[in-house]
Amino acid sequence: MQDSKIIFEEKQYMGHNRLSMIWRTLIALFCFIGYYWSQNPYPVKVAIFRIGHYPALDIPNSGQIFFLLGLLVTLFSLMLTYILHTHTKVHAEYLIIDGFWTARRVKINLDTITGIRKSKYKKHIFRRAVYNLHSRGIIRFYTSGNEFVELKDSSGFTYRIGSQKAPEFYQALKKQLNIINASK
Repeated sequence: MQDSKIIFEEKQYMGHNRLSMIWRTLIALFCFIGYYWSQNPYPVKVAIFRIGHYPALDIPNSGQIFFLLGLLVTLFSLMLTYILHTHTKVHAEYLIIDGFWTARRVKINLDTITGIRKSKYKKHIFRRAVYNLHSRGIIRFYTSGNEFVELKDSSGFTYRIGSQKAPEFYQALKKQLNIINASK
């Protein structure tokens, strides 16, 4: 691959995905509630339901284990905000989407693109992070954000690339496609 000037660049990090944040928060909350319950092990009657006694009274330090797990999940969640999930770069002739660690780099030649559009995702809080997911004829890339840019190429592939900077991403691609189409 030759070095060329980067026209647009965006980095998206794993820790910014809402669904993942919700799951990690719920697990940490469960651990901290388990710790609290271990410190106050006696039955409690709350309005409609009854909370029984702490089931692991015979296991020493079980509450501290819950507390430690809650802290570890919280620290792991903070660490994920620094782990790169997708790195999108638009060059003059191609687009590169690079994933984390062992993910395969995806290169899309802009001269094969036949259509481009920018759109918003449906209102949905539970959207999981995906990289190079082939589903229903669409290749998806998403970490976080409410908008995406969809590219259709001459081979019949459709790429849906989620972005937090969708207007700038769309304008950079549209400008490059106009330059490429004008030179044909």
